[in-house]
Amino acid sequence: MTLLNAPAYDAHKEKLKNVLLIGSLATVVLLVLLTLVGFLLGHGWLFTNLPAEHTVNQFFVDLEAKDFDKAYAIYTHDADWKQHADQHKDYPIDRFTEDWTYQSPVGGPIVSHHVDISKTDGSGTFGTGIIVAVRAKADGKPEKKIFMWYQKSDHTLTEPAPHILEY
Repeated sequence: MTLLNAPAYDAHKEKLKNVLLIGSLATVVLLVLLTLVGFLLGHGWLFTNLPAEHTVNQFFVDLEAKDFDKAYAIYTHDADWKQHADQHKDYPIDRFTEDWTYQSPVGGPIVSHHVDISKTDGSGTFGTGIIVAVRAKADGKPEKKIFMWYQKSDHTLTEPAPHILEY
């Protein structure tokens, strides 16, 4: 091919290439930004810990509302736990209710809470669980930090978490 028989300039094709290039760069920049912001704010890379934070938040909302059946269902990740309560005989609802009222980590029934941050933890590339830090308060007591463990494999909760987060 020589200059005399070169293909004709296609303005539409050039514009499309420019749009794709700018769009690709913008997508990469946005992805990097979301990754870093999620990590720096304590919600995991790309905000991947938000579902676990939401689960823990709903658990504490149910505790505040004294709806221990719903809170227990979240804790065990078993909405139908009443149909097969014998599967949860190691940690029955009566013990759970006692543990989260007068024996709670804040020293009484929880009346307010705030989910602060979360961190992926455990073995493997993406960890086996998530530690969710919550500030909770009981009536007439000072606010305390509670560290909940969210198990990724079965979506159950455990308190206390294996580690304490420094923040």
